[in-house]
Amino acid sequence: MVARKKTRARSEVSWIKEHIGKFFLGTVAAGSFVIAFGEGKVSQWMSPMSGNAACLNQFYRDIPPFLIKESLKKNSYALCLNDFNVMYSGLSKTPLWVSEKLTPQRLSQRIKREDNFHEETRIPEMHRALLSDYRSSGYDRGHMAPNGDMGNTQAQFDSFSLVNIVPQAPKNNQQVWRELEEATRALVTKQKQDVYVITGPVFEGRKLKTIGRGVIVPSAVYKAIYLPKTGAIGAYYAPNDNSLQVKVVSVCYLEEKLGMNLFPQLTEEQKRNVYQLPLSASQVKMQKPLTYLHWDGESQCAEEVEQQTMSGVQKQFTQQKQQAPTLEAQGIDDDTKQAIIKQLVDALLHYFLQILR
Repeated sequence: MVARKKTRARSEVSWIKEHIGKFFLGTVAAGSFVIAFGEGKVSQWMSPMSGNAACLNQFYRDIPPFLIKESLKKNSYALCLNDFNVMYSGLSKTPLWVSEKLTPQRLSQRIKREDNFHEETRIPEMHRALLSDYRSSGYDRGHMAPNGDMGNTQAQFDSFSLVNIVPQAPKNNQQVWRELEEATRALVTKQKQDVYVITGPVFEGRKLKTIGRGVIVPSAVYKAIYLPKTGAIGAYYAPNDNSLQVKVVSVCYLEEKLGMNLFPQLTEEQKRNVYQLPLSASQVKMQKPLTYLHWDGESQCAEEVEQQTMSGVQKQFTQQKQQAPTLEAQGIDDDTKQAIIKQLVDALLHYFLQILR
């Protein structure tokens, strides 16, 4: 009986020794699979809706602004960054619009400002704004999505990318625009509501000034906001000079000037409404909703956009990939890539089943 137990024990030890090697090789194989395809590829295969699908959260109802004017689409780049999205123009070398969703939770996280202006390497060099373009230009590097909206270091770093910057007149940037940014945040923090914000430059006039290698100086800057909780809507419009002027206008007023549909998910009737937007944070009261001003019946609202067209714009953001070497760079198409991944997964699964037998 004792001899039989010893024999069984030796067999179990022998089995363990034999299969430890197999487990080790299996682990190495699995590790090699992850290294070969990258952690992002594995997670993407496991969860197709993860990753940059979260970019759509920065848009009201997940729908981005739409460029109506065909000339705006040339050399344009849809960029998903941390806590904001950008439609960048390689012609003006500035953003055309920048979109954010501001929430009380997001703005509860405040971090110390650390300037880190940098060029965006995702943009081809011929269309890229350079740090040297702004040197001795007489213009500030004006944020469209402000640093003050950012609650983490990654988002703060992205906010200093030149794809989020326009040449802005010093007094406009440091006084008028700063106060409007603070007022917008106050609507969120004081009244405890979400605010969707679209900010960008206006290019009006036949002769526009440029700086550096062709960065176009905006004639004005705008900030359109929508508050779903109350339905309040409106936009700030400020000439890009040192006059300290700013006015509150309708979204349709902007759309006519810009050649864009800023809020395709809203009706024309909604976009013609104008509410009294605050010009400073002190004008925002906790229990006082924004006052209705008027209905804009004169401006030409942007034409509606078909759902199929909007889906294509959404894909520009959801289908972006990390800037790491991919199978596409090796000339392998999507179908072949998926087939290879499936074969590798099946092979690994089969291997582990053999081990467990």
